[in-house]
Parts: sequence; structure tokens; C-alpha cells
Amino acid sequence: MTLTIETTPSTEQTALNLSRWNEILADKELAELPHRIETDRHGHILMSPPPAPNHAKKQFRIGSLLEKHLPEGVILTECPISTADGVKSADVTWLSPNRAEEAESATPLTKAPEICVEVLSPGNTASAIEEKRALYFGAGAKEVWICNENGKLEFYRQDLPDTPTPSLLCPDFPNLIR
Repeated sequence: MTLTIETTPSTEQTALNLSRWNEILADKELAELPHRIETDRHGHILMSPPPAPNHAKKQFRIGSLLEKHLPEGVILTECPISTADGVKSADVTWLSPNRAEEAESATPLTKAPEICVEVLSPGNTASAIEEKRALYFGAGAKEVWICNENGKLEFYRQDLPDTPTPSLLCPDFPNLIR
């Protein structure tokens, strides 16, 4: 038997994600935890340890380079995004200038930023990253970038979601983060 999960958020899923996220933000005990929090499509909390320093270093470097190459947009790290499988947190994102006001929200974005970047950690599996890529595209991302543990970037576009290709939104972005 094959299980297929819809990768475009429904109105009901978005409402559940936003409601559950507000509950999570209001929980003082959860606020004290150092973990990264995401949810699944049922609203269950998924926690992972905080990223290692080299992970944070890559996030910062990618954000800095995005700001250099696309200065008119807004860069966000650890950006919560409502998806068909709950709220997921992208390591680095870029929002176009016409969406800048969305960066002021306390709730997850209901439409993914144009660029969503995942920085891989040792615990990431290939299937988990493929799922996140599909979820970000399903939520409206134009490009999803994957940075491996060695700093090598692969760029995926909405029109070719399974094939690494050059970025159209930021063609001069380096494919290696040092």
C-alpha cells in the first residue's frame, strides 16, 4: 500500500497550523527550551537540538551573501512556515521587497518565502530533506537551496523541483559556503 500526502496546504491545515503555533508561543515552559520547535500536520510538537556552531555559521554566511546579492529583500533565519505537514522552520529565507511586511508577523508565514534554504546537519536524512523541499514548494517557494555539511549548495527551482539547477533569483550566488 502506498501512502500519498498532499503537499499543498489546505485552508483547514493552515488554520490548524496557526492556532497550534499560537498555543506554542504562549507556553512559557516551551519558551524556556533551547530546542528548535516545529509541528507535524496534526499539531504535534517536533523538537530537535539547537544547531551546532558550524551550522549557525553557515546560516549567517548564507544570510549575509543573500543580503549582498539581493539587498532589496528581507532575510530571515529560523523562519516558521505553515505547510501541508505542519509548521516547518527554514534555516534561512529571502522575501522579496513587496512581502517585507510579512517579516513583522509573530505567526508562521502562510506562504513560503521565495527562497528557502536548508543547512544540513548530521542527523538529516535524504528523505526528510526531500520532504521539506516538497513542502516549501507546496507552500509557494520559488527556490529551495540545500547546503550540505561541507558548505556545497544545490539550488532547486519550482519548475524543476527534483533537479539541481542554477538559481534564477540569485544567479551570482556562490555554490560553496566557506
